[in-house]
Amino acid sequence: MKSLHPADSSLAIAAQPRGRLPRRELLRAAGAGIGLPLLDAMLPGGLRRVRASDPAAAPPRRLVAIHVPLGMMPQFFFPAKDAADQSSPYLDLLAEHRGSFTVCSGLSHPEVGGNHHAGQCFLTGAPHPGQPTFKNSQSLDQLAAETIGLNTRFPFLALAVAKSDPYGSASAVSRAGVAIPPEPSPKKLYRALFVGGTPDERAATLRRIEAGGSVLDLVLDKKARLEKAVAPEDRARLDQYFSSVRDLEQRLARSIEWEHRPKPAVEYPEPNDIADATKVIEKSKLMFDLVRLALETDSTRVITLSLSTFSVVPHVPGVKTETHSLTHHGNEPEKIAELKKIEEAQIHAFAGFLRQLRSASEAGGTLLDHTQVLYGSCLGNANSHSNENLPIILAGGGYRHPGRLAFDEKRNEPLANLFVTMLQRLGIDVDRFASSTGSLRGLDA
Repeated sequence: MKSLHPADSSLAIAAQPRGRLPRRELLRAAGAGIGLPLLDAMLPGGLRRVRASDPAAAPPRRLVAIHVPLGMMPQFFFPAKDAADQSSPYLDLLAEHRGSFTVCSGLSHPEVGGNHHAGQCFLTGAPHPGQPTFKNSQSLDQLAAETIGLNTRFPFLALAVAKSDPYGSASAVSRAGVAIPPEPSPKKLYRALFVGGTPDERAATLRRIEAGGSVLDLVLDKKARLEKAVAPEDRARLDQYFSSVRDLEQRLARSIEWEHRPKPAVEYPEPNDIADATKVIEKSKLMFDLVRLALETDSTRVITLSLSTFSVVPHVPGVKTETHSLTHHGNEPEKIAELKKIEEAQIHAFAGFLRQLRSASEAGGTLLDHTQVLYGSCLGNANSHSNENLPIILAGGGYRHPGRLAFDEKRNEPLANLFVTMLQRLGIDVDRFASSTGSLRGLDA
């Protein structure tokens, strides 16, 4: 979208009847905010920065949401109904972390069907994906970032490991319902997190930020004229719009502040991207390394990560078939055996990530103790394209994990109830999110 230019900014409203404002003119002004590039600090300031490196400071609370769009075979993921604990073939691969995670069954998003289309709703719960009238809504991570992302260089990170997945690779969704493109390159992520630009590069970035401020000045100059031109019933909407413009002003100021701060130094060499698309497990492990570093340096406190094996034959011993084809196994033993190897490799990688978080100590515990890690899928059974009884794990976050929460597998609890509990655990004052009916029973902090 073209950014607003001074020559384009005049609003021809003088001749318009009172209460009649051409939508095109307002959109010209709106384009000033919409056309800005994603900034390092996209949220209003005003809160004191708490540094994770300060031993006197309380450790920050964090959120990592991991989406595996093609799901997990339920017969290997969920514990048997009569099992006394969270034991299952897949969960046994996480045995070293028992006591630090809870597996949930009987959760889903009401009215979120559409098979793979549900991937774009995993963190939003917006109903009826895939329909012509579908409109997505703000995702869990973006709502969290509005509060706990205030004082970090990156309010959130949206990441992905995916060759081709039109539905499940973008988990983060803005307040306006627009998918936020994830970063797939570990090398670019590393440089954004830890490599400072040259003086010329920093100067160019500051010029871009300051140009954005000039555009906002032009928009605000039109405020009084716009308010006189609209009907009274539209003034509330206009006030909301200009409130968002003022928020953008504060974000621009914070972006300038971050440009003058040095980036953290880490004892981790700059990685090269893995070109081989089949090495999705290796790519996942590399991205997990960088997620841990981003959290440990307090560069961000909110991260989404999509790990898709769609359209690839994963580089896993014993696997020779593309994953999506295997998910439609039709109960053929050979296909199930191949798919099981892929999903076991994914769980092994996830176990390694939890191990990294547990091994990183900070005041009052570990990185895992202060980080809620959601791991799950929009598909409950990919073989039948079911979007019910989703495979969900919640790890860390300081909960007294009961190990297993089993809800009715026919009349599912809203997954959004878990999201409400997670947001409240982050200190965010909410009692509803998407289709929630309350918080999730059985999770105690």
